[in-house]
Amino acid sequence: MAIQKNTPASSTNSQPACLDVKSDHMLVASYDPVIGWSAPEIKPYGPLSLDPAASCFHYCPNVFEGMKARLHICKPRLFRPKQNMERLVRSAERVALPPFDPDVLLVLIKRLVTIDARWIPKRPGHSLYIRPTYIGTRPALGVAASDSALLYVILTPTGPYFSTTGKAKGVSLLAVGKTVRSWPGGTGGHKLGLNYAPGFLPQRLAAEQGYEQILWLLGEDQRITEAGSMNFFIVVKREDGDVDVITPPLDGTILPGITRRSCLELLDAHTANKIVLRGVPASRKLYTHERTLTMPEVAAYSDAGTLLEAFGVGTAVAVAPIGRIGYEGRDLVIPSEDIGLGDVGNALLERLLDIQTGLVEYEGWSQTCKD
Repeated sequence: MAIQKNTPASSTNSQPACLDVKSDHMLVASYDPVIGWSAPEIKPYGPLSLDPAASCFHYCPNVFEGMKARLHICKPRLFRPKQNMERLVRSAERVALPPFDPDVLLVLIKRLVTIDARWIPKRPGHSLYIRPTYIGTRPALGVAASDSALLYVILTPTGPYFSTTGKAKGVSLLAVGKTVRSWPGGTGGHKLGLNYAPGFLPQRLAAEQGYEQILWLLGEDQRITEAGSMNFFIVVKREDGDVDVITPPLDGTILPGITRRSCLELLDAHTANKIVLRGVPASRKLYTHERTLTMPEVAAYSDAGTLLEAFGVGTAVAVAPIGRIGYEGRDLVIPSEDIGLGDVGNALLERLLDIQTGLVEYEGWSQTCKD
């Protein structure tokens, strides 16, 4: 592996975190159908050179991942990174890109983060966003799988995704079923670039109506899929005093989020008395359900007064409160709308951040980037 050191620019520990700012270096490796993989190179951040006929520009064999590095006692840490690598492999397979070794890629990512560790913001709620990207580069216009590819990783310091994350007022959603984000048999269960651009226009139209994100619905029964690019959760009061935590199932239309999986595992651990989530009594059971959830059902919970919380989860947001949902000409106002996260959402956010920053050890989820 070749490493070219860049002349250091000013890091963002004294500047606002922003996705427009990049760190000093990037990781690059290319695949050629004749010679195979090139030697990976960590070099100064800069433009890429691609043939105008490259597959990525025309047929969208473009996949990516989203990860974050945080500091604990001056050591950068990653959160469940092997799951990101496994998902990247699945996404690449879905668009027929050449295979790569995920274990080697993870070693290289840790090396890159270690080199640019000074770019990890030290402020609470901030982190270094890691974007592994894998694109087809076959320099021909024929409609076929790309037998050439480019794998690269860039880093950018970032703050909270929404200004509403945490204790502040919740995010507003507009429930939309006229246009869809994904469909059965499609690519919604993979992290592909082509899944995102079709949502830009509906998002703009929702913003014109005063909503920050879209709650994507599917089918005549108005099944809920995702909230913007987040996995969607609701908390419903049970007659016995405990609560049900419901999220749509992984049916191929929903991205299998790593934060989603982590939240479900933490909720189950609390109910099994393996851990106690802060702010939630140990005696309160949090029953998780991965099942079909429809918008009429959520409206019925709201009308009955049993809908306690709604939140979205993902790498970018961790856990973000949802304050209201626009649906069929009215707003369903979540009880915690004015304060942000309710008891369950806030407990998940605090435990996740404690694990991600290394304050709490749990099941080996947080890994250091050893140099």
